[in-house]
Amino acid sequence: MKKFLLAVLVIGTVVLFAQSGKPQNAFTPAQIKWGPPPPFVAAGAQLAVLEGNPMADSGDFTIRLKMPDGYKIAPHWHPKRENVTVISGTFKVGMGDKFEAAKMMSFPAGSFAYLDPDMHHYAMAVGPTVVQVHGMSPLQFNYVNPADDPSKK
Repeated sequence: MKKFLLAVLVIGTVVLFAQSGKPQNAFTPAQIKWGPPPPFVAAGAQLAVLEGNPMADSGDFTIRLKMPDGYKIAPHWHPKRENVTVISGTFKVGMGDKFEAAKMMSFPAGSFAYLDPDMHHYAMAVGPTVVQVHGMSPLQFNYVNPADDPSKK
């Protein structure tokens, strides 16, 4: 059975490459299209949608957020689980309703974390940093302090 499954996987991969010369729905770093983030994310970062539509009513999504050194995300929470992988740089994360840099933990490139729904957290980039976020649509930010919502400024 294991040999059969391996054979199916190999044949599927060969067919995929043979049809187009490259894998479908795959991106090298140079092929990722970056643009401005949505209004509910502070200006200064860049966002790329790799999969799905994070603003859809349902479905999977995968995005990347490219942040400059010192970029901050104010305390907020999400109604759905958030899965975060640090691609490059260092991503500092703290838990709670108030941004307290001294209480943040550092996550270097290669780190992974998931935050269950309703967990209040905040973040900051140390050096140029890229994180990948995946989850279920819609992606929603609920700022603990509504005055921190960039879309309201």
